[in-house]
Amino acid sequence: MRISVTHRLAVLTCWPLLILLTLLAPNARCQEQTVCLQCHGAQTGKGGLPVKAWQGSVHAANGISCNDCHGGDPKDAANAMSPARGFLGVPVETGIPAFCGRCHVGIMEEYGKSAHGRALGKGGPTCVTCHGSHTIMKATLDLINEKNCSRCHPYNQAAVIKEAMRQTDALISDSERKLERFKGEGINTEAREKHLFDLRNRYHRLFHVVDVGRVKRESGLIRQELGTIEQALMKLDEQNRRRKSAGMVVVGGLLMAAILTYLLKKTFDN
Repeated sequence: MRISVTHRLAVLTCWPLLILLTLLAPNARCQEQTVCLQCHGAQTGKGGLPVKAWQGSVHAANGISCNDCHGGDPKDAANAMSPARGFLGVPVETGIPAFCGRCHVGIMEEYGKSAHGRALGKGGPTCVTCHGSHTIMKATLDLINEKNCSRCHPYNQAAVIKEAMRQTDALISDSERKLERFKGEGINTEAREKHLFDLRNRYHRLFHVVDVGRVKRESGLIRQELGTIEQALMKLDEQNRRRKSAGMVVVGGLLMAAILTYLLKKTFDN
Protein backbone atom coordinates (compact mmCIF):
# COMPACT_ATOMS: atom_id res chain seq x y z
CA MET A 1 0.00 0.00 0.00
CA ARG A 2 1.43 3.36 -1.02
CA ILE A 3 1.27 6.23 1.45
CA SER A 4 0.47 9.63 -0.01
CA VAL A 5 2.77 12.62 0.42
CA THR A 6 -0.04 14.41 2.31
CA HIS A 7 -0.37 11.52 4.75
CA ARG A 8 3.40 11.46 5.36
CA LEU A 9 3.42 15.20 6.06
CA ALA A 10 0.54 14.79 8.51
CA VAL A 11 2.41 12.06 10.38
CA LEU A 12 5.62 14.09 10.51
CA THR A 13 3.66 17.11 11.78
CA CYS A 14 1.82 15.20 14.53
CA TRP A 15 4.74 13.07 15.76
CA PRO A 16 6.55 15.86 17.71
CA LEU A 17 3.21 16.77 19.35
CA LEU A 18 2.64 13.16 20.41
CA ILE A 19 6.12 13.00 21.94
CA LEU A 20 5.52 16.27 23.81
CA LEU A 21 2.18 15.07 25.17
CA THR A 22 3.78 11.82 26.32
CA LEU A 23 6.54 13.67 28.18
CA LEU A 24 4.12 16.10 29.80
CA ALA A 25 1.53 13.49 30.76
CA PRO A 26 1.35 12.94 34.56
CA ASN A 27 2.36 9.63 36.07
CA ALA A 28 -0.40 7.22 35.04
CA ARG A 29 -0.35 5.40 38.34
CA CYS A 30 -0.64 8.62 40.32
CA GLN A 31 -3.71 9.67 38.30
CA GLU A 32 -5.48 6.31 38.39
CA GLN A 33 -8.91 6.75 39.96
CA THR A 34 -9.51 3.61 42.01
CA VAL A 35 -13.00 2.79 43.29
CA CYS A 36 -11.66 3.68 46.77
CA LEU A 37 -10.90 7.24 45.66
CA GLN A 38 -14.12 7.54 43.67
CA CYS A 39 -16.29 6.45 46.60
CA HIS A 40 -14.54 8.25 49.45
CA GLY A 41 -13.70 11.29 47.34
CA ALA A 42 -17.39 11.86 46.66
CA GLN A 43 -18.25 11.85 50.37
CA THR A 44 -18.58 15.22 52.08
CA GLY A 45 -18.35 14.02 55.68
CA LYS A 46 -15.82 12.03 57.65
CA GLY A 47 -15.52 9.42 54.91
CA GLY A 48 -14.02 11.94 52.46
CA LEU A 49 -11.32 13.28 54.80
CA PRO A 50 -8.74 10.54 54.09
CA VAL A 51 -8.80 11.32 50.36
CA LYS A 52 -8.26 15.04 50.91
CA ALA A 53 -5.39 14.34 53.28
CA TRP A 54 -3.85 11.74 50.95
CA GLN A 55 -3.92 14.08 47.93
CA GLY A 56 -1.19 16.26 49.43
CA SER A 57 0.93 13.39 50.73
CA VAL A 58 4.23 11.92 49.58
CA HIS A 59 2.33 8.68 48.98
CA ALA A 60 0.08 10.34 46.39
CA ALA A 61 3.08 12.01 44.75
CA ASN A 62 4.66 8.57 44.29
CA GLY A 63 1.53 6.77 43.14
CA ILE A 64 0.87 4.93 46.41
CA SER A 65 -2.90 4.62 46.66
CA CYS A 66 -5.41 3.31 49.23
CA ASN A 67 -5.17 -0.34 48.20
CA ASP A 68 -1.36 -0.33 48.41
CA CYS A 69 -1.69 0.05 52.19
CA HIS A 70 -5.18 -1.24 53.00
CA GLY A 71 -5.41 -3.99 50.39
CA GLY A 72 -8.65 -4.93 48.66
CA ASP A 73 -9.67 -4.74 45.01
CA PRO A 74 -9.26 -1.17 43.68
CA LYS A 75 -11.21 -1.93 40.47
CA ASP A 76 -14.29 -3.67 41.83
CA ALA A 77 -16.60 -1.57 44.02
CA ALA A 78 -18.57 -4.59 45.21
CA ASN A 79 -15.44 -6.38 46.45
CA ALA A 80 -13.16 -3.45 47.24
CA MET A 81 -13.35 -4.21 50.97
CA SER A 82 -13.49 -7.97 50.72
CA PRO A 83 -10.96 -9.90 52.86
CA ALA A 84 -11.00 -12.51 50.09
CA ARG A 85 -9.50 -9.84 47.82
CA GLY A 86 -6.82 -8.98 50.36
CA PHE A 87 -8.55 -6.14 52.22
CA LEU A 88 -6.74 -5.46 55.51
CA GLY A 89 -8.72 -2.51 56.80
CA VAL A 90 -7.33 -0.24 59.50
CA PRO A 91 -4.66 -1.73 61.79
CA VAL A 92 -4.94 -1.70 65.57
CA GLU A 93 -2.51 0.65 67.31
CA THR A 94 0.08 -2.00 68.15
CA GLY A 95 -0.04 -3.29 64.57
CA ILE A 96 0.71 0.05 62.91
CA PRO A 97 4.55 -0.33 62.76
CA ALA A 98 4.26 -3.74 61.07
CA PHE A 99 1.53 -2.35 58.78
CA CYS A 100 3.79 0.48 57.55
CA GLY A 101 6.89 -1.71 57.79
CA ARG A 102 5.75 -3.85 54.87
CA CYS A 103 7.34 -1.16 52.71
CA HIS A 104 9.57 0.68 55.18
CA VAL A 105 11.47 -2.37 56.43
CA GLY A 106 14.68 -0.72 57.61
CA ILE A 107 12.86 2.09 59.37
CA MET A 108 10.58 -0.40 61.12
CA GLU A 109 13.65 -2.25 62.42
CA GLU A 110 15.15 0.94 63.84
CA TYR A 111 11.84 1.99 65.37
CA GLY A 112 11.43 -1.42 67.02
CA LYS A 113 14.84 -1.15 68.71
CA SER A 114 14.32 2.43 69.85
CA ALA A 115 12.77 3.82 73.02
CA HIS A 116 9.72 4.71 70.94
CA GLY A 117 9.32 1.12 69.73
CA ARG A 118 9.85 -0.36 73.17
CA ALA A 119 7.00 1.78 74.44
CA LEU A 120 4.59 0.50 71.77
CA GLY A 121 1.25 -0.27 73.40
CA LYS A 122 2.27 1.53 76.58
CA GLY A 123 1.54 5.06 75.47
CA GLY A 124 4.53 5.32 73.11
CA PRO A 125 4.24 6.85 69.63
CA THR A 126 3.57 4.91 66.43
CA CYS A 127 4.25 5.91 62.83
CA VAL A 128 1.02 7.90 62.56
CA THR A 129 1.78 9.89 65.73
CA CYS A 130 4.49 11.83 63.88
CA HIS A 131 3.71 11.20 60.19
CA GLY A 132 -0.09 11.17 60.22
CA SER A 133 -2.24 8.39 58.85
CA HIS A 134 -2.95 9.89 55.41
CA THR A 135 -1.17 13.27 55.29
CA ILE A 136 2.16 11.46 55.00
CA MET A 137 4.91 14.03 54.49
CA LYS A 138 8.34 13.46 53.02
CA ALA A 139 10.87 12.66 55.75
CA THR A 140 12.81 15.84 56.47
CA LEU A 141 14.34 17.49 59.51
CA ASP A 142 11.27 19.73 59.68
CA LEU A 143 9.35 16.79 61.18
CA ILE A 144 11.61 17.00 64.23
CA ASN A 145 10.25 20.09 65.94
CA GLU A 146 9.23 21.24 69.39
CA LYS A 147 5.50 21.11 68.65
CA ASN A 148 5.62 17.44 67.63
CA CYS A 149 8.15 16.13 70.13
CA SER A 150 6.98 18.00 73.22
CA ARG A 151 3.59 16.31 73.04
CA CYS A 152 5.23 13.33 74.75
CA HIS A 153 8.49 14.54 76.33
CA PRO A 154 10.84 17.56 76.58
CA TYR A 155 12.29 18.66 73.23
CA ASN A 156 15.93 18.86 74.44
CA GLN A 157 17.15 15.45 73.23
CA ALA A 158 15.30 15.70 69.93
CA ALA A 159 16.89 19.12 69.32
CA VAL A 160 20.39 17.66 69.80
CA ILE A 161 19.60 14.81 67.38
CA LYS A 162 18.25 17.27 64.82
CA GLU A 163 21.37 19.43 65.03
CA ALA A 164 23.62 16.36 64.68
CA MET A 165 21.80 15.46 61.45
CA ARG A 166 21.63 18.96 59.95
CA GLN A 167 25.10 18.97 58.35
CA THR A 168 24.57 15.49 56.90
CA ASP A 169 21.24 16.59 55.45
CA ALA A 170 22.84 19.62 53.77
CA LEU A 171 25.63 17.49 52.25
CA ILE A 172 23.15 14.98 50.84
CA SER A 173 21.08 17.77 49.27
CA ASP A 174 24.20 19.35 47.78
CA SER A 175 25.33 16.03 46.25
CA GLU A 176 21.84 15.45 44.82
CA ARG A 177 21.87 18.86 43.10
CA LYS A 178 25.32 18.28 41.61
CA LEU A 179 24.45 14.80 40.35
CA GLU A 180 21.30 16.18 38.74
CA ARG A 181 23.36 18.85 36.98
CA PHE A 182 25.88 16.30 35.70
CA LYS A 183 23.08 14.08 34.42
CA GLY A 184 21.67 17.07 32.55
CA GLU A 185 25.04 17.48 30.87
CA GLY A 186 25.04 13.86 29.72
CA ILE A 187 27.65 12.58 32.19
CA ASN A 188 27.28 9.02 33.50
CA THR A 189 26.63 9.28 37.25
CA GLU A 190 24.97 5.89 37.85
CA ALA A 191 27.56 4.48 40.29
CA ARG A 192 27.60 7.65 42.40
CA GLU A 193 23.80 7.83 42.39
CA LYS A 194 23.62 4.29 43.79
CA HIS A 195 26.14 5.17 46.49
CA LEU A 196 24.20 8.30 47.43
CA PHE A 197 20.91 6.33 47.45
CA ASP A 198 22.41 3.92 49.98
CA LEU A 199 23.71 6.75 52.17
CA ARG A 200 20.36 8.54 52.02
CA ASN A 201 18.60 5.38 53.22
CA ARG A 202 21.07 5.02 56.09
CA TYR A 203 20.49 8.65 56.98
CA HIS A 204 16.69 8.29 56.97
CA ARG A 205 16.91 5.33 59.34
CA LEU A 206 18.57 7.64 61.87
CA PHE A 207 15.30 9.58 62.19
CA HIS A 208 13.97 6.67 64.27
CA VAL A 209 17.04 5.78 66.33
CA VAL A 210 16.33 8.22 69.23
CA ASP A 211 19.87 7.68 70.57
CA VAL A 212 22.02 10.83 70.56
CA GLY A 213 25.36 8.99 70.71
CA ARG A 214 24.54 6.64 67.87
CA VAL A 215 23.07 9.41 65.72
CA LYS A 216 26.26 11.46 66.11
CA ARG A 217 28.50 8.46 65.32
CA GLU A 218 26.58 7.30 62.27
CA SER A 219 26.04 10.83 60.97
CA GLY A 220 29.82 11.28 61.11
CA LEU A 221 30.41 8.04 59.17
CA ILE A 222 27.86 9.02 56.54
CA ARG A 223 29.50 12.44 56.16
CA GLN A 224 32.87 10.76 55.57
CA GLU A 225 31.38 8.74 52.72
CA LEU A 226 29.64 11.82 51.38
CA GLY A 227 33.09 13.42 51.35
CA THR A 228 34.33 10.71 48.95
CA ILE A 229 31.35 11.39 46.68
CA GLU A 230 32.10 15.12 46.85
CA GLN A 231 35.74 14.51 45.84
CA ALA A 232 34.61 12.36 42.92
CA LEU A 233 32.15 15.06 41.82
CA MET A 234 34.88 17.70 42.02
CA LYS A 235 37.04 15.56 39.70
CA LEU A 236 34.11 15.20 37.31
CA ASP A 237 33.61 18.96 37.41
CA GLU A 238 37.27 19.55 36.58
CA GLN A 239 37.20 17.03 33.72
CA ASN A 240 34.03 18.64 32.41
CA ARG A 241 35.63 22.11 32.49
CA ARG A 242 38.67 20.78 30.62
CA ARG A 243 36.45 19.20 27.96
CA LYS A 244 34.53 22.44 27.54
CA SER A 245 37.78 24.44 27.32
CA ALA A 246 39.21 22.01 24.77
CA GLY A 247 35.98 22.23 22.80
CA MET A 248 36.13 26.02 22.81
CA VAL A 249 39.73 25.92 21.60
CA VAL A 250 38.77 23.57 18.75
CA VAL A 251 35.77 25.70 17.78
CA GLY A 252 37.90 28.85 17.98
CA GLY A 253 40.58 27.24 15.80
CA LEU A 254 38.03 26.16 13.21
CA LEU A 255 36.52 29.64 13.21
CA MET A 256 39.94 31.25 12.70
CA ALA A 257 40.71 28.77 9.90
CA ALA A 258 37.42 29.62 8.22
CA ILE A 259 38.14 33.35 8.48
CA LEU A 260 41.67 32.93 7.08
CA THR A 261 40.36 30.78 4.25
CA TYR A 262 37.76 33.41 3.42
CA LEU A 263 40.34 36.23 3.47
CA LEU A 264 42.77 34.28 1.30
CA LYS A 265 40.04 33.44 -1.19
CA LYS A 266 38.97 37.07 -1.29
CA THR A 267 42.60 38.17 -1.88
CA PHE A 268 43.08 35.72 -4.76
CA ASP A 269 39.72 36.69 -6.27
CA ASN A 270 40.86 40.30 -6.40
